[in-house]
Amino acid sequence: MPSFLFISLLLSFIHFSFSLPSIGVTYSTTTTTASPPPDKISATISTLKIPNVRLPDADPSLIKAFAFTNTSLFLSIPNPLLPAVAANRSLALRWLYRHILPFYPRSKITLISVGNAVLDSVAEQDFTPYLLPAMRNLHLALHELGIKKIPVSTTFSFFSTITTAFPPSSAEFQQPAGDLIIKPLLQFLEETNSSFLINLYPYNLYRLNSEIPVGFALFQDYPFNFRDDLVTGVRYFNLFDMMADSVLTAMAVMGYESVPVIVAETGWPSGGGEAGEVEANEAYAEMYLKGLVRHLKSGVGTPLKKDGVAEVYVYELMDHEGGNNDNNKVKGRKWGILTENMTRKFNVEISSGVKNYGLMGIFLFLIAIFYALP
Repeated sequence: MPSFLFISLLLSFIHFSFSLPSIGVTYSTTTTTASPPPDKISATISTLKIPNVRLPDADPSLIKAFAFTNTSLFLSIPNPLLPAVAANRSLALRWLYRHILPFYPRSKITLISVGNAVLDSVAEQDFTPYLLPAMRNLHLALHELGIKKIPVSTTFSFFSTITTAFPPSSAEFQQPAGDLIIKPLLQFLEETNSSFLINLYPYNLYRLNSEIPVGFALFQDYPFNFRDDLVTGVRYFNLFDMMADSVLTAMAVMGYESVPVIVAETGWPSGGGEAGEVEANEAYAEMYLKGLVRHLKSGVGTPLKKDGVAEVYVYELMDHEGGNNDNNKVKGRKWGILTENMTRKFNVEISSGVKNYGLMGIFLFLIAIFYALP
C-alpha cells in the first residue's frame, strides 16, 4: 500500500513536470535590410536551445533550414491571402504544397495561424468575413493531404479583443466581434482540438494606465506589489497573469474555457519608440523576460487556471535596423533578445528549466518502476 501511494505521488509529479508551458520566440524578417541566411537563424535557435519558433513570414527556405532540428515551428498565413484561401480550397492546397508538404515532417511544423491580429486592421481592410472560411478550408486541405497533427487557428490582439483587464473577472470579448466572429471561431477550435492565440503585451497596457506600478508589469516581488480582483477575491502579483485571466474569463463567458490558450506574442522593448518612452530600456526588458521565464517555469499557472497558458512566444529573436517591421507596433522599438548582429543582449535561459523538469520526471519514473518491482 505505501509503495502504491509513493508511485501515485511520483506519477502525479511527472505529469506536472511535463505540463509546464512551452516557451518560444518569434523570428520575423524585414524588407528594409538583408536578413541573415536561414541556416544561420536555425543554428542560432539551436545554440540558444529555444524549442519553439514562430515564423510570421513563412518563407520556404527558412522552414527548410529547420529540418531535423527538433525545433517546433508555428507558421502564419498573411492577412492579404485570407480572401483567396477562404474562397477556394485549391488555393489553400497550393499554400500547403509550397510551405508544408516539401518539408513536413522533417521540419517539425506544429501550428498554423491563419492571419494575425485581423481585428486591428478593420479600418484599413476588413478581413474578418474571410477568417473562419479560410481556417476551415486550410483544415480540410490538411486532412485531404493526410496531415492531421497540425492544428489551425488565428491570432488576436488583446486590445482589440478583450474589454478590460481590471478586474479580470469582468472581462468579455468586445462586441459585435465577440458574437459574430470569436464565438463561432471558438467552436471551430474546440471541434478541431486547436488553441486560442492571443498577442499579450503588459508593456502596452502599462503605458496606457498610469496607475499600474512598473514593478507589477515586470514581475518584481515588491511589498504591496499586488492587485486584488474584488469580485472574486483573487490576488494578482503580475500584470501578465491579469491579462491572461481576462482572456480565460472572456472564453469562459462564451462556454469555451477548455480551449487551450497560446500567447503568440509578448515582450518588452529595450529601446526606440516614441519620445518619452523611458521604460523602453534594456534593464526593464531583461527584468521582464527573466520574470516571465521564471514565472512560467514555476508551474503555478494563473490564479484562475492551474495549467495556465499552454505556450508563450517572446517577441522577438533579434532587433532590426530602424526598429521592428510590424505595422501593429510603434515604429522604431527594439524588441529583440539579440542585437542586429545577433549577439546576446540578455542573460535569459528560455528552455533549460523545462528540460530539467522533464529529466527529473524521467528519473522519478524509473524510481517508481524500481519500487513497483516485487
